[in-house]
Amino acid sequence: MKKLLVGFLLFISFGAWAQKKTKLDPIQATKEAAINALNESYEADKKTALQIWDFAEVGYKEVKSAALHVQHLKEAGFSVETGVADIPTAFVATYGSGSPVVAILAEYDALPGLAQTASPEKTIIAGKNAGHGCGHHLFGTASVSAGIAIKKLIEEKKLTGTIKVFGCPAEEGGSGKVFLVRAGLFNNVDAVIHWHPDDVNGVSTTSALANKSAKFKFYGISAHAAAQPDQGRSALDAVEAMDNMVNMMREHIPQETRIHYVITSGGKAPNVVPDFAEVYYYVRHPKRKDVVEIFDRVVKAAEGAAMGTGTTMKYDIIGGTHDLLINRTLAEVMQNNLEKVGGVNYTEAEKAFAKKIQPSFIGAPVAVETAASVKPLTYITEGNQGSTDVGDVSYVKPTVGLRAATWVPGTPAHSWQAVASGGTEIGTKGMLVASKTMALTAIDLMTNPTIIQKATEEFTKSIGDYKYKALLGDIKPALNYRD
Repeated sequence: MKKLLVGFLLFISFGAWAQKKTKLDPIQATKEAAINALNESYEADKKTALQIWDFAEVGYKEVKSAALHVQHLKEAGFSVETGVADIPTAFVATYGSGSPVVAILAEYDALPGLAQTASPEKTIIAGKNAGHGCGHHLFGTASVSAGIAIKKLIEEKKLTGTIKVFGCPAEEGGSGKVFLVRAGLFNNVDAVIHWHPDDVNGVSTTSALANKSAKFKFYGISAHAAAQPDQGRSALDAVEAMDNMVNMMREHIPQETRIHYVITSGGKAPNVVPDFAEVYYYVRHPKRKDVVEIFDRVVKAAEGAAMGTGTTMKYDIIGGTHDLLINRTLAEVMQNNLEKVGGVNYTEAEKAFAKKIQPSFIGAPVAVETAASVKPLTYITEGNQGSTDVGDVSYVKPTVGLRAATWVPGTPAHSWQAVASGGTEIGTKGMLVASKTMALTAIDLMTNPTIIQKATEEFTKSIGDYKYKALLGDIKPALNYRD
């Protein structure tokens, strides 16, 4: 009887201890629930990501990709508004009520010219043009999945507040998020979370380059190039004259500037003087003010080229994005969660894939084990990185993002190698790292009001007296910029 009594008391004592432990650490229990939910949804998420990888739809044409995400969000119980900001493939999904309001960004556009199989050799998919060379099939899927995981926790009353998932088309050159910002869709948001595929795991702490882009169209007079060349005025000559002047201008602009162009139309036949030609330009710089000034000089070069060749010129703004503001308060929170989640461990088959694809990179191979590690938190105020329309979001709300290893270490973005890795479980396992990290970060934001308060104070100090204004002006989305 005495033994039974002692056992009973021990049972009661253990139960009280366990209950006390749970009460002391409810946030950790909520995070474990989110991780379990994302582990359970992994196979379905993998299927979704690979479907969108196969769709490979370019900017503003992501009809099937956006529809798949919207379907999953609606099935999960979100209220979804589609076609926002005059963009057919943009959406905002909402669940919950009240504060805080946490937003997660989702992307899903592919890149032209990168159709590639999921193999370590360069193998173009016949009949296809585009491919997910920046991993946005993983981006959108992870974001939607993280949003659904948070929704379940709100539904179970483990969290309070509102979760929003923003469907953001045409990040690659179309500046889709700028139109969402301009439409005021982030006005009632408290903080924004995003991520991006990469070959490493780390919180994004480097500012992006501000960017302004346009298509310059020249109009001339066609004529027989041999019999009556004097009767013609070559639009292609105008494009080449513009390109020559811009290339000479490179010597006289800040060295951090990046200018790129492609001739998108240069005539149809050598014996016909082209009466139309077009060139597509990007201008980038770490500071938005310098981008605007340098872009204006590029316009002057186009005007001079038209004058000198007897042609006329007009240009259409395609995109314009701000640099990226880094919020250290949010970065530290996300770093803690990323370290808890950890990186990606390769199977023997995945190591063999990596070993086979790495010789196609320029430079020495990077150890595949780096995919399993997490980079320490370091801040680089300026760097020659790419541009992103997340920059505009960061100028209206506190914003934080991470990069997850979805490609073989050493893989360059916008490459066939990135497409290949993204079509395998190397990509989808990295996607799971991202979805977990975003969900855990959202939990912190929704359970600790001081984080958003501090992040907002830092944000306010960072922007100072600057009043946000879209670099692309009041233009409508260039829905056919990939045509």
